Amino acid sequence: MPVIFNFYFDFLMLFSSLRYLFISFIFFFSFAAFADAEKPAVVVAPPPPPPNIAAKSWLLIDFLSGQVIMEKNADEQVAPASLTKLMTAYVVFHELKSKHLSLSDKVRVSEKAWRMGGSKMYIKVDSEVTIEDLLKGMIIQSGNDASVALAEFVAGSEDSFASLMNQYAARLQLKQTHFDNSTGMPGPKHLTSARDMVTLATALVQDFPEYYKLYSQKEFTYNKITQQNRNLLLWRDNSVDGMKTGYTESAGYCLLASAKRDNMRLISVVMGTKSKKARASESQKMLNYGFRFYETHKVYSAGQDLSSQRVWQGASEQVSLGLAKDLYVTTPRGQYQQIQPMLNFTSTQIMAPVSAGTTYGRIRLLLGGQELVSRPLLAKQDIAEGNWWQMGVDYLLLQFE
Repeated sequence: MPVIFNFYFDFLMLFSSLRYLFISFIFFFSFAAFADAEKPAVVVAPPPPPPNIAAKSWLLIDFLSGQVIMEKNADEQVAPASLTKLMTAYVVFHELKSKHLSLSDKVRVSEKAWRMGGSKMYIKVDSEVTIEDLLKGMIIQSGNDASVALAEFVAGSEDSFASLMNQYAARLQLKQTHFDNSTGMPGPKHLTSARDMVTLATALVQDFPEYYKLYSQKEFTYNKITQQNRNLLLWRDNSVDGMKTGYTESAGYCLLASAKRDNMRLISVVMGTKSKKARASESQKMLNYGFRFYETHKVYSAGQDLSSQRVWQGASEQVSLGLAKDLYVTTPRGQYQQIQPMLNFTSTQIMAPVSAGTTYGRIRLLLGGQELVSRPLLAKQDIAEGNWWQMGVDYLLLQFE
């Protein structure tokens, strides 16, 4: 009996050792595929410096990659003026998408909404106006009266609606933003930043493409009064399809713009320019610079296998790692081929059970040694614990790790 046991044990050890060598052999050649990531950084020529922008703060990003192309004072708190209405629209769009509202719902106009100063849609007190018309009045005509009417209909009062706005701001991680009202009327605590406004605009385009088209409309007629969109870039640049202007004495002239050329979308914002013409011309300079000197490429798809890692004591020996979303990168034109991928893993030993979506590393894209993008590597599938044989063999193998 001891002879049989010793033979069984020797066989198990031999089998385990051979299995271990085979796995090591496979991993050696698997990681060889990423050897290029270890080569010395390539020296790349930078694009020309960005243009000077006559504004208090500004920011230009690529929509798909999220990368910053140019910025100044992007985190400085400033008054948002009517850029506030981007969040008012975001909240209403969310209510529409959740089926809590419909575009055909009619809103009775309160005296408060009717009395609002500043830019107006010219709705009448006690009249009934559809949500669709109020959205057009707010987005195209920048009507403060339309903003208040929508806020009161959604939340009962403008103060309650402002609380909703701040809840969404927290979800979107708008760190420099606080809203006191739905219109952008100035107040000591009604503040935002260029970066927060671009983050909000990105979420609006991404989350509500079906409503985003409203921002490209050049004019709207209500109550026999036709008003044009104040975004001058809609007339000057066919690639511009949104988004919002703003002005108060404390904020200056502001413009958040979005433009798409081929498959590349850029989002820009200028805060605190000196005039309507200046906010348009300074925004145009930023967009032209970004499109002329940068390009964006899709590098990896969501769900694509980027790595396969050993799982110990599991029903399966390998787990595939990938991305939750498509990965894009923005580079100076002509330099995309010089991108270097780097894989960094958080653990050398992945133990079962494994849950899909768990982070086990990061993929980094480098250009000239500088990190452009970094995203988590996630397990693509669940892996349960193995049976007694699998767990026993792996236990022995782990002793040699």
